[in-house]
Amino acid sequence: MQNSFYSNTEIIGLIGYPIKQSFSPFIHNVAAELTGTRLIYLPFEVHSTNLKNAVKGIVALGLKGFNVTVPHKVKVVDFINQLSEEASVTGSVNTVVNEMGKLIGYNTDVHGIVETLSPFKSKINGNEVCVLGAGGSARAVIYTLIRNFKPSKIFLINRTEQYAETLKQHFKSKMKFDGIVIKELMQPDLISILNNCSLIVNSTSVGMYPAQDDSILNTPDIFVKDQVVFDLVYNPVKTKFLQMAESKGAVPVNGLNMLVQQAAKSFNLWTGKEFPLEKVYKSLLLYVTK
Repeated sequence: MQNSFYSNTEIIGLIGYPIKQSFSPFIHNVAAELTGTRLIYLPFEVHSTNLKNAVKGIVALGLKGFNVTVPHKVKVVDFINQLSEEASVTGSVNTVVNEMGKLIGYNTDVHGIVETLSPFKSKINGNEVCVLGAGGSARAVIYTLIRNFKPSKIFLINRTEQYAETLKQHFKSKMKFDGIVIKELMQPDLISILNNCSLIVNSTSVGMYPAQDDSILNTPDIFVKDQVVFDLVYNPVKTKFLQMAESKGAVPVNGLNMLVQQAAKSFNLWTGKEFPLEKVYKSLLLYVTK
């Protein structure tokens, strides 16, 4: 019976570097068990220099699909055969479906961000917001804000101005949005800019386990009361960044709900099945608070 199970089991992969901190294997394997799906989700640590070969290997081995995480979300686009609308516009992929050797790329981070920020839509609409970082996740955040939340202005703050400028031009071209303003991370007027934003999003991996004592910005003065502060980092659940925000009366939003929501969309793309959202979320909370 065991042999029959394994011979009929699909494998889904996760590629990224580093990857040991990811909760995705737990989420998808729990979902597979709850839905009776013959699926095993495995993490594969892939360095940037091996990305092309890793994708080729996934196709050769016949994996049903895979997730993509830091730092490969943008570069993996070069090896994908077809892109969904949101993956094409963002230029970033986090979910790939393998259809008989044809790789189709999606960005389910967009779904996760929409679901997470929806309760704050009226607060964001027509106001200034801030996005920290200019990587693959920032692309999904900016796309979602422009498409679904209509802010008046997006301050894009990054250590390297050049990367941020690339994103500004990308969204000006792709979405005809001319409201992105670039700021360097250490600029002196940053505090007053951030104080005026209704939403601040950390789209970087700074503060993620095992470097949980780090924060993209280190002064609590950047936060103000009732401001929404969203950290895409989910491990730890309450980052140093969110702790500082909470100390100033801001509304902290961790990356856990986004992680589960984007996983739900990925799971559906791979299996066609409905993801048991509440049960998986409860299991994950128990897992992370052990």
